[in-house]
Amino acid sequence: MLGSRDPAKPAIMTWLEKSGAPAGAGTFAEAAQFGELIFVATRGTATEQALQLADPDNSAESFSGKVVIDVTNPLKMNSEMQMILAPLPDGSLGEAVQRVLASARVVKTLNTVNSAHMVQPQFPGARPQMFLCGNDGDAKGIVADILRSFGWDPIDAGKIDAARMLEPLSLLGIRLAMASGNWNYLFRLEYKPT
Repeated sequence: MLGSRDPAKPAIMTWLEKSGAPAGAGTFAEAAQFGELIFVATRGTATEQALQLADPDNSAESFSGKVVIDVTNPLKMNSEMQMILAPLPDGSLGEAVQRVLASARVVKTLNTVNSAHMVQPQFPGARPQMFLCGNDGDAKGIVADILRSFGWDPIDAGKIDAARMLEPLSLLGIRLAMASGNWNYLFRLEYKPT
C-alpha cells in the first residue's frame, strides 16, 4: 500500500493502474497500519511531518515492533541553487525517524543511490554494495535479506547514528551526478588484502 496525503491524486491512480492487484493506496495512517514492513520514502524535509500524519494519535501502535526502512535524505536547495543537507538540530534524519518512531525498528539504507537503481542495479564488476545502519540487529538482518533479493551486497555500517555519514554520502553522489549529468553511480567499499 502506498501512503499519501492525497491517495486519489492522478499520479497515484496511474501507479495503481500500472501495478495492478493487490496494490492499494491510502492515507499515511492507513498505510502505516496496513504495512508489516514499511518504507519511508518521503521528501526528506517533509519526513517528520509525514510520520506524524501516519500516527495522528501519537499512539505508536501503527509502527510498534515493525521494521521501518528509511531511504530519505534531508536535502534542500540553498540560496545559490546548490543542493545541500538541511540543517538538523540533532544528528541525522535517520536518527530523527527513529526518535519519532521510537517503538519501530528503523534501518537506514538505499539512500546513497539514485532511485532508478534501488532494485536490480546493473553495474559492471562485482555485485554492488549497499550500506545500512540501525539499532536493531534482527531488523538489520531482515533488511539485509531484502537488499540481497534486490541485487545488493549489504554492508552493515553500525547503529542508526551512522546515518550521519550515509546522508552526506548521498549528497556527494547527487552533486557529482549533477556536475557530470550521469545519475548512474554507486559507492563501493574495497579492502586491500592484508
